[in-house]
Parts: sequence; structure tokens; C-alpha cells
Amino acid sequence: MIYEQQPRESNKAFAAFKTYLELGPERSLATAGAQLGKSKRMMEKWSRKFDWPARVQAHAAQLATVEREAIEGLALESAVKWEKTHEAIRREAWLEAEKTIAMVRKARERWEKSGRTPGFEGMARMLELAFKLKQFAAGMPSEIKEVNTNFTATIDVDWEIALRKAYQAEPGPTIDTKPVESPAKTETVIDVEEVKP
Repeated sequence: MIYEQQPRESNKAFAAFKTYLELGPERSLATAGAQLGKSKRMMEKWSRKFDWPARVQAHAAQLATVEREAIEGLALESAVKWEKTHEAIRREAWLEAEKTIAMVRKARERWEKSGRTPGFEGMARMLELAFKLKQFAAGMPSEIKEVNTNFTATIDVDWEIALRKAYQAEPGPTIDTKPVESPAKTETVIDVEEVKP
């Protein structure tokens, strides 16, 4: 690695580099030299000769990579644990749904045998719960929400009229748009008129 001892780098020069590296973001050649009892000039010579700035950068990049990989590893481990937890919950929900559906079937069979009128409201509620549990277990949404999006647009049909005139084709309809205000919403009304030659 570039931040490890380099070929032809003496032990003293490498020790000076390590001291400089360990000073952290506030590092300076003067501070490292003062700690080692070396002149600033000697520190500058070693720094140039053995490219300390590039080595510091390489060390920082290596630390960043190790940190990122550790964070990714923890995130993956957490995601796996969370997925296992969700899987167990989904399995339990599926089993509960199956039991609920079986209970409704048994209740319906008892009501059919007894000739009584079954309580359809209770059965419907239990079935609704069962199917919501199954939807959850299968990872499906239990509700469908309608999303309304309003937008306005300008239609430009001059090119079509020009082409029809150029090729003397039968004229098509002209489209005219006008906004119409209403208390609830704004609509665009399109009037279609035939263009007469």
C-alpha cells in the first residue's frame, strides 16, 4: 500500500510519516517535526521525496472504504434480520387467515345444518379480516387508493392545417380550447368545427 513504508524509505523517514499521518486533519510538517525533534526542512524533504500528501490521501480513501464496507455490512445484516422478522410475521398472518376462513366455513356449515339464518355480517367481517391477513402475508396492499392528477396542456394543430393546405387534402376539424370555471373544478372544453375551404 502507498501509505506503508516505501522502497528506499528509511525507518526514520517512515516513522516521521507515521507521526505526520497520525496528527489527523490538523496535521502539519512543523508539528510533526517538533514532536520528532526534526527540522521543518528535513520534514519537507521527506514529504517531497516520499509523496506524503498522496499517501495521506490513499490512507484516508482506504479508511473511507473500510468504513463504508462496515456500514454496508451492518445495513445488510440488519436488513436480513428485519426480513426474517417480517417473514415470521407474514407466515403467522397467513396461518391466522387460514384458521379464520376455516372457522367461517364451520360456522356456515352449522348454520346450514340447523336451518337457521346465518349471521352474514359476522361471517363477512371475519372473511374480510382473513383476506386482509392474506394480503399482508403475501406482501400485497390491503387498500387501493385512487390518485387524481390534474394538468393543463396547450394543443398546437397549426402544422396539421398547413400540411393539409400544402397537399390539398380534405380539411379536418379545427380544435379550439377554452377554460370553463366551475365552483368544484376547472375543466377544458374542446369545440370541434369543420374548416370550410
